[in-house]
Formats: sequence, structure tokens, C-alpha cells
Amino acid sequence: MADKAKIGLIGLGVMGENLALNIARNGFKIAVYNRSVDKVDAFVKGRGKDQPVIGCRDEKSFVDSLEKPRMIILLVKAGEAVDQTIAKLLPDLEKGDIIIDGGNSHFTDTQRREKELKEKGIYLVGSGVSGGEEGALWGPSLMPGGDKSAYEKVRPIWEAIAAKVNDGPCVTYLGPDGAGHFVKMVHNGIEYGDMQLIAEVYDIMRRGLSMPAREIADVFEEWNKGILDSFLIEITSKILTVNDPDTGKPLVDVILDKAGQKGTGKWTSESALELGIAVPTIDSALTGRMLSSLHKIRQEASKILGGDEIGSGKAPDKAEKEAVLQALHDALYASKVCSYAQGMALIKEGSDFYKWNIDMSESARIWKGGCIIRAQLLEKIRAAFARRADLPNLLMDTEFAKTVRSFEKNWRRAIVFAVERGIPVPALSSSLAYYDSLRSAGLPQNLTQAQRDFFGAHTYERVDKPELGFVHTDWIHLIKEKTPAK
Repeated sequence: MADKAKIGLIGLGVMGENLALNIARNGFKIAVYNRSVDKVDAFVKGRGKDQPVIGCRDEKSFVDSLEKPRMIILLVKAGEAVDQTIAKLLPDLEKGDIIIDGGNSHFTDTQRREKELKEKGIYLVGSGVSGGEEGALWGPSLMPGGDKSAYEKVRPIWEAIAAKVNDGPCVTYLGPDGAGHFVKMVHNGIEYGDMQLIAEVYDIMRRGLSMPAREIADVFEEWNKGILDSFLIEITSKILTVNDPDTGKPLVDVILDKAGQKGTGKWTSESALELGIAVPTIDSALTGRMLSSLHKIRQEASKILGGDEIGSGKAPDKAEKEAVLQALHDALYASKVCSYAQGMALIKEGSDFYKWNIDMSESARIWKGGCIIRAQLLEKIRAAFARRADLPNLLMDTEFAKTVRSFEKNWRRAIVFAVERGIPVPALSSSLAYYDSLRSAGLPQNLTQAQRDFFGAHTYERVDKPELGFVHTDWIHLIKEKTPAK
């Protein structure tokens, strides 16, 4: 037993290597395996040298190297690769063994796998891992879900390797089957929204205020000292200071404006649609990436539709520039709140629908360190759900409501400034529309219901007679009655 590893890991990509080193550094002997065994050799002889690491050259020797019950982390590509890896492991596993899927698997796949494996007496813990390469090495945010008794066996390791904040390690048990991967999916959706909002504000500074990259960097660096303090704002300020060694230009200026995606943002939007939760900021971010991919079309359309006019207009004087920058600061914060509000509403609905019983306050707390969306804002979100566990929407918290309302005028001013200059701000605009819709006691969908009932007899409810339930009107008959005969 002494020679065996406490835990194993399959998948020695950068994330896998870093997570393995994190586990080893925290005193847990780890066995590693990769489909390409040369990666195993290189890791054991290189970065894993002098660490409690066992390199394995096939699945059987890997499984045999582990203490029982065996705990195996998978860090392989989501989808078919996960199923194939599990299938290869199964012949050598025993009842009570635990597989930990640390990749970005779709939560429904995790639900299916967890059920199938449990029938064989094997546990699956679906655990989101956020923080990128550095987080994996020095402390990620971990989002585990699955059988609670299985997680309890994993917990000492997960708590040891997770990022640490003032109120504990950034990990908590989130709920049964796919709860962990659902929360990780929503985390990534919020990340999409956050990144798009920052990009739009950068674009307004660049094209609307004619600010060079270094000056924009200084603004973001200053903002990162206040309520906008976050990992994404921090790295944005750093990115904008880097010059391209070949041209001497800011490196960001020579990067092609085509944003990639791995699917988690799309999954967030799809899940929101299925659960009936509005996530317009996240949807706009997804759309923004898709439009960016139409690079050739945009070049041609720019010539036809006057793209050279974007950002043109009277240059603001110093006082107006400062006012616009303050408006952008407030608009970014208020919109970020909306992005988080939408994500948290989706987690709450998912928890209710799938009966996961996710602790919303804890969900926010574990994002305070290690993960990509870590931000000062998250402590306020944690506190909001601690005050009211069943909070329907983050914007309804008294503290957030007060702040966002105080920023509302500048929020609108920033968007008007961009719109008047033709600068696209889909995420900022949809965030404001979300806020305005949420605070509207009355919306124009009374007309929508009338239209649906007119052409499809879809029925509607009456404001003045709710006891009637759904009713239908013969609109054609009423219209004929009101039309005088010729």
C-alpha cells in the first residue's frame, strides 16, 4: 500500500500536468498515464522529477498502481474521448472505485455516465476545474458534483489543491449527478459575457475616444483598483502593454479579430432556453464571437455599408473624455452585474429543475479565487445569497439594486455614445435591456398574446379576471362588428 499512489490522472496536456504537480506538491502521491506514452516519460523525467509521481505505460498498470478505492482523474477532451477512456478502464476497476471527470463535459453526459457507472458499483464525480494553466498548478476553483459519499473520499485532496480565499478553499460539493458540470458550464457562460463586455468598452475607448493601447491599459489598471477589480480586468490591462517584437506595435493590434469558442458558452445559452431563463448578455457574447468569425464577409460589408465611418464624429475635449470614461466604468460594472445575475438565475433554475439543492452563496464563494471570473464582485454576490437564499434575481438584492440604479444614467450615456458613433455594443445594450425589462411591471407582451390568440387561438389570461384562467377571443367576429357596412 505504501508504494501505491493515492490518486491517478489520465491526460497529460498542460492542464493535466499542472494539476498533477499541484496534487504532488500538496503531498499526495499520484500516478499518471497518457495515451501517448512519450508524454508520460517526458513528464516523469522532466517537470515531475523529484515529485511523488508514478509514470504508467498502459491502463492496467495505471489502475494497479492506485490505492483502493481507486480515485482516477480524467482530463481528456469532452465528449466521445471521455466515454472511450472510461470503457478502457472498466475491465480493471472494482466496485467502490471513483472516476473524477475534470474536463468540460456537458452536464447531461455526466448525468448519463454517473447513472451507468453506478449500476456497475463505480462512482463518477463530475468536477469543473477553472483557472487555466496557472490555476491548475497553484490553485483552481473546483466545482464537484455526483454521489456525496464518493466526493467525501475525494474532498481532502480537492480542498488541499484548490485556491484559498479568506473564507476557505474554493471548492464545495454542489449536488448530485451533473450539478458540478452544470455550474462550471454557467461559469463559462458568465465568462463569455464578461469578456465581451470588456472588449466592447475597449472598442469604445479605441474607436470612440481614439485612445492608444497603452493609454487604455492605464485606465483598466486604475479600474482594477476599485469595484471592477477582477482577473479579467487585470489581464486586460497587462495585455494592452505588450508590444509585438516583430513590428513594435501593440501586440493586440496585430491579432486577427476572430474569437474562438469551445462550446460551453453555446451550452449555457441552450440550457437557458430549455429552462426558460433569459441570459441576453451571455447570448450577445456568443453572437459577438460568431460575427467576429465572419471576417471576410465583414471586410466586404465594411466597404458597402460605410464601415470607415465607425467611430467618426467630433472628438471629445478633455472634460468630456473624462466623463465618457466614467460612464464606461459605470456601464461596465452594471452590465457585469447583469451577466452574473443571469448566470446565477440559471444555476438556481437548474438546481430547482434537477433537484440538486445547490447552495447559491457557496456557488459564488468558490469563484472568489482560482477561476477566470474571480472578482471583488463575487463577495457581494455571496453575501446577497447569504442574506436571502431564495433570491429570485441578483438585481433584486437591496445592495446591488442601489448601486446599479446609481450607475443607470452613466450606463445609458455610455451606450448612446457608442451607438451614435456606430460602435457595436451588443452585450452592453442587451444588459441594459435586461435591466429595464426586469424592472418593468408592465411589458408589451400583452400585444404579443393578443396576436398569438388572433392567428392561432393560443388563448391569454385577463388582468381583471384571473379566475377565468386562459380564454380565447373570436377577434374576427369582434372586428366585423366594429366595421360599419358600406
